[in-house]
This record gives sequence, structure tokens and C-alpha cells, in this order.
Amino acid sequence: MRVVSLPRLDTFETWRSAARDMAARGVSADQVTWQMECEAASLFVDDTPLLDGPLREVTVPKGFPPLANQLCASRAPGAFDLAYRLLLRVSETPKLMTNRADPDIARAEALAKGIRRDMHKMKAFVRFREVTPQGANQRQFVSWFEPDHRIEELIAGFFVRRFGDMDWVIVTPEVTTRFEGGTLSHEAVAAARINLSDETEELWKTYYANIFNPARLKIKAMQSEMPKKYWKNLPEAALIPDLIAQAEGKVREMQAAAPTLPPMRAARVLGRLHDEEN
Repeated sequence: MRVVSLPRLDTFETWRSAARDMAARGVSADQVTWQMECEAASLFVDDTPLLDGPLREVTVPKGFPPLANQLCASRAPGAFDLAYRLLLRVSETPKLMTNRADPDIARAEALAKGIRRDMHKMKAFVRFREVTPQGANQRQFVSWFEPDHRIEELIAGFFVRRFGDMDWVIVTPEVTTRFEGGTLSHEAVAAARINLSDETEELWKTYYANIFNPARLKIKAMQSEMPKKYWKNLPEAALIPDLIAQAEGKVREMQAAAPTLPPMRAARVLGRLHDEEN
């Protein structure tokens, strides 16, 4: 059994290079185990070099590399093995990619959907705090986020495009992403949660409390879009329990304060009376 260890950064590029080489040499999926470098090594490792010989051409549909890239970001058990198994299969049957009933394709699409959801949550819930030192020429910001999957490299381009006019750092438990002086970099370093606050936090809480509409509160829908695991990193989330507790009372107050409108027929009656007087 061959064991391929993958780095925390450039994971997909390393996987792609190794997978392409082994596929070209005819190494089957059940002869390879993929793992992250930090994981314990297998006891059954085959270190013998791959035999030299004619290499077969390995081509895949254009939709496969993006899918494999997302699979390589997944923490789901067997994601790397699934990606390699699919590589071998789609290189022989390109139309397999369109067969949603195939178990491997269905599983891959489900994992990719989870990656896209994790990226969506990171876009929505990253909160930058300003840490610009006095006299600095460029505003500087930092944020803490805890993704479910290894999405830091996949999502970095979004933040570069969105916040390209400032320097920023996004710290996750395993990777620190920096955008400084127009240059993006990643560092695989373990980090503990950082607790940050700035002058705008109270202003943000005030804004959130004022736009909260108790009459439209749907707790299950809210928690689906904003799971509780993210609350500890969102300044406005500290207000949510009290806002929920007060929602019913606020709705009653809104109803009591609403003007009482006359029934629609009142306009017709008044119109007839006006006509009779004239």
C-alpha cells in the first residue's frame, strides 16, 4: 500500500501532481492511501519506487479539476481517496461526470456542496477589527474564523477582491492568511482563538438592534443561516438571546401602536352622505 502525505498548504496542487503521476503509471485506487502530513503514518507503507515504463495519457473533463480541488479541502474521511478513484474513472469515461446517479459522483457532489456552504459562511461571518497603529499609511484589520473544512486557500481570492484597498489578516486554527501591501500569503501555523474588539463594535450592535424586526423573527431559519457555533465571533450575536426573548412583547407593542383604520365600506357610506348633502 502506498501512502501519500499531503501538506496543509498547496494540498490540491500536491495531490494533483502525485495523482497524475500514479494514474499515468496505472496505480489503482486500492493501492493508495492519502493522508495529511500531520496524521499518523500507516504501518503498511510501500516505499519501493514506481517502476519506469510507458506512461499512459491521463485526460479529464474540464469540470473535474474544480471538483477535485473542493474534495481536497474536505475533512470528510476518504475524500482524497474518492478524488483519486474518480480521476481514474473519468479519465476512462468522461461522461461519468454527468451521471448524478453514480455513487461516487453523488458522494463527491455532496462533499463539494458542504465546501461551498462553508465558504459561504466564511464570507458572511468574518468580522474584521481595525488594528491600525498610529502613523501607519495603510489601514490594517484582523479577523478570527473557524471553518469546518480546509477552505482558507479556496476563499482567499474573495477577500482580496472585496478588501483589496486595505491590509488584513484572517487567522484560523491552522492557517494565517495575510494580505499586506497587495501581496497575499498563507502560513500553516496553529493558533488559538483571538478576542478582538474595536470602537465600531458598539456602533454595529446598535445598528443591528435597530434593524431587528421581531415581527419577522423565525428562530429555526435564523439558526440555519447563522448557526450558534459562529455566535461567539460575531459582536451582534451577543444581542440575539435578549432580542428573541423580547420579540413577542415588541410585536404586541407594535400592534397596539398601529393606527385603527376604518372599514372599507365607510368610504362608500361617507361618499353617499356627501352626495345627498349636495
